[in-house]
Amino acid sequence: MFIVCGEALFDVFSTGDTATGLAFDGRIGGSPFNVAMGLARLRQPVGFLGGIGTGFAGERLMRALLDEGIDTRCAARLDAPTTLSLVGLDARGVPSYAFYGHGAADRALRPEHLDAVPPEARAFHFGSYAMVVDPVASTQRLLVEREHPRSLISYDPNIRANVEPDLAVWRSTLLWMLPRTHLLKISDEDLALLHPGRTPEAFAAEALAAGTALVVVTRGADGALGFTARETVAVPGVPVALVDTVGAGDTFQAALLTWLAERDRLDAAALASLRRDELDGALRFAAQAAAITCSRRGADLPRRAELPDR
Repeated sequence: MFIVCGEALFDVFSTGDTATGLAFDGRIGGSPFNVAMGLARLRQPVGFLGGIGTGFAGERLMRALLDEGIDTRCAARLDAPTTLSLVGLDARGVPSYAFYGHGAADRALRPEHLDAVPPEARAFHFGSYAMVVDPVASTQRLLVEREHPRSLISYDPNIRANVEPDLAVWRSTLLWMLPRTHLLKISDEDLALLHPGRTPEAFAAEALAAGTALVVVTRGADGALGFTARETVAVPGVPVALVDTVGAGDTFQAALLTWLAERDRLDAAALASLRRDELDGALRFAAQAAAITCSRRGADLPRRAELPDR
């Protein structure tokens, strides 16, 4: 069973002017929520660990988790507001975000909430700003320390500098995670923010030397690179009629984890020993899933029937 840890929130898109202001379209989102939804739609057993508010927005998030078939045993209900993320899209459909979440439920997860993690969970995904804002960040680090010797740890930094503008915090978090992470996915944009001028190959070598078993660098329309200690693979992007890229990286993550789960490769030794053709197949499967999301508005992730059978 997967447990995805982090934030669930509302992405609020501007839909244009009205006579008295602006119209908005609120959609359920948050990178970890998207990954959990992606895993559920790809027929993987998955639960969500994160703080969910008790107001009407929090109730809608809980309904969405249940509607998607996501286990809610460790979704902590907290008397706090729900984060709103205002999303603007540029001419290429690339999003920018403004977060309104001070004091919100997704940041308020505490160590006692870890007691609700199902004992059958053996794969954990972390990422985005819940790894760098307290108290949730400290709580999640406790979980990483507890689980990494016995469970798969997946991590995507997914930088949101308008939540935590100090890149040194993100950089130190990544450095702390490297020896505790088995599967690291990072976008080329995030890599350039954290380590300007460093090539994916140089970064991957550092991460592998620190103990990470599999490093994946996504490159948007240019595809992805995958690195183990034995193999390096590059796959191209999948052509698509682009609507926007919201949720594309989360889709890639969920699909990559699904490909590995379907082939019983969810442990450090199995990741490190992936053959070249297996790594190529995993990245192509994930890229195809991400392309489907890019063909739709918002984080509307694909279902298993939309992707090739094993």
